[in-house]
Amino acid sequence: MSFDPDQVTTITFDSYSTIVDVDAAVRALANHVDDPEPVSSLWRLRSLEYTLVANYLDAYQPFYEMNRDALQYALDVFDVDVDEDERDEILAVYHELEVFDDVRDGIKRLREGGYDCYVVSNGDPDMLSSMIDHADIDDLLADTISADEVETFKPAAELYRHAAARTGTPIDEIVHVTAGWYDVMGAKHAGMQGAWVDRKGRPWEAVAGEPDLTVDSFYDLADALGV
Repeated sequence: MSFDPDQVTTITFDSYSTIVDVDAAVRALANHVDDPEPVSSLWRLRSLEYTLVANYLDAYQPFYEMNRDALQYALDVFDVDVDEDERDEILAVYHELEVFDDVRDGIKRLREGGYDCYVVSNGDPDMLSSMIDHADIDDLLADTISADEVETFKPAAELYRHAAARTGTPIDEIVHVTAGWYDVMGAKHAGMQGAWVDRKGRPWEAVAGEPDLTVDSFYDLADALGV
């Protein structure tokens, strides 16, 4: 399927890796770990895997708790001995991750072009509130929609369909914008158009098809929508 800009009336954005850079978490680890890169990579991987497993086992926990358990696992694997307070200090970096440079101006351009903009995320409400405050985009968003509302994580179709209902938009009039390949495919499977923001210059993981649109930034998305 090719991207149809004329079909789009509403835009939903992922949060982590799309609006804020989760790779920046490595700096929080640097104060506690001699070699933070592999710990950070395993932390992120396990965090995502835990959400996928939880969907199938009906074992939902808020994402913050999943993320905490994933961090503890990564620390254990690399024999990093930190106490609970130090672990929570590392975990708190998710409240102040670096914001990608194009985020505020890109979303503002889309809003001024007439599109309602939402965040749809695995993050729980407290995490999303702090992320949006840190990114300084609260005034540009119509609302935020959390997996916590349906206790189901991406890429389950239930969350995207819930998001469509919350926005009051027919699902085929939504383009979901995300840096996560699995999130693109989940949105497409549910009936949205899926736009991949290639934040890291990596190849597409063509497990279940292709994005409807690939962009390097939110500015490119605005160009594709003609605003």
